[in-house]
Amino acid sequence: MLSRIAESLYWMTRHLERVDNTARVLDINVVYMLEADEGATEEMQWRPLLTIMDADEVYDALHPDARVTVQRVIHLLTQDRTNPGSLLMSLKRARENARVVRDRISNEMWEALNELWLAVDKHLRTTLQPWRAAEFYALIHRQTAAFFGLTQSTMMRGPAYGFMALGTLQERADMTARILDVRYHLLLPDLRLVGSPLDYYQWAALLKSLSGFEAYRRRYQTGIRPIDVVEFVVLNRDFPRSLSYCVNGMERALGRVGPLPNGEIPERLAALRGHLDGATPQGILELGLHEYLDDFLALLADFGAALQSDYFEAHLGDAP
Repeated sequence: MLSRIAESLYWMTRHLERVDNTARVLDINVVYMLEADEGATEEMQWRPLLTIMDADEVYDALHPDARVTVQRVIHLLTQDRTNPGSLLMSLKRARENARVVRDRISNEMWEALNELWLAVDKHLRTTLQPWRAAEFYALIHRQTAAFFGLTQSTMMRGPAYGFMALGTLQERADMTARILDVRYHLLLPDLRLVGSPLDYYQWAALLKSLSGFEAYRRRYQTGIRPIDVVEFVVLNRDFPRSLSYCVNGMERALGRVGPLPNGEIPERLAALRGHLDGATPQGILELGLHEYLDDFLALLADFGAALQSDYFEAHLGDAP
């Protein structure tokens, strides 16, 4: 497989996973906005999303008055063509990469991605209003789920599938860590809210941002506790968006791709695995969740850099 083909497969699914993640966190925030108490300002509600999406600097450059509004944030993160991290631009790049690997993916996958592109293009020809946002993001969830479902049911489990899985899981792990870091930091300080309905709702919103609320409730019978949330989102090997699940999946995907002699990937993967193995929720909190997740994100970035140098900047041969 040519390195450019491998890279396009990886980025196709990575960008599409980013599309789904962006829609998920925006959707939950729109719902939270409608149900939040009267004292919650737009700055309090929407600035965290800019932080999660690493868009604070872009936003502040566009809006020198530094005023955060729901309309501005939705526009920037959903349809702003000058923001490379917007949902629209991520989908555009996913489709461009899919075109490069058209002969490596199934017809069903290609058609599903095109249907998603046409639907998004139709909805975003005008400014997306907050009252229409939930319907739009639900469409994104359905269509991306259809694409990934077709990937599971139509792709041979060879190197191409491995590179697609790597893109999906690396992006998912990155977003899970960012959501947990930002949301957890915001939820802890106000001890007056602990145990209140608002406290419960905010923790539930964190889990819903990761599509894990129902799975969490089935796993834990004691309500929502911060230490259990950390265990579930970081260390649970069965929850599809946990850090542990993602790293395990990346390891399996690399098995399909095949190792390269003298590559850095095994060492980088071992560092990620070592960061998770042996960790406990209590130990993570004692160290500091922010510090733990910062270290994880740094190791994940190192893994991505090694993937780039080992596989994408090298000629992998012409074998399918």
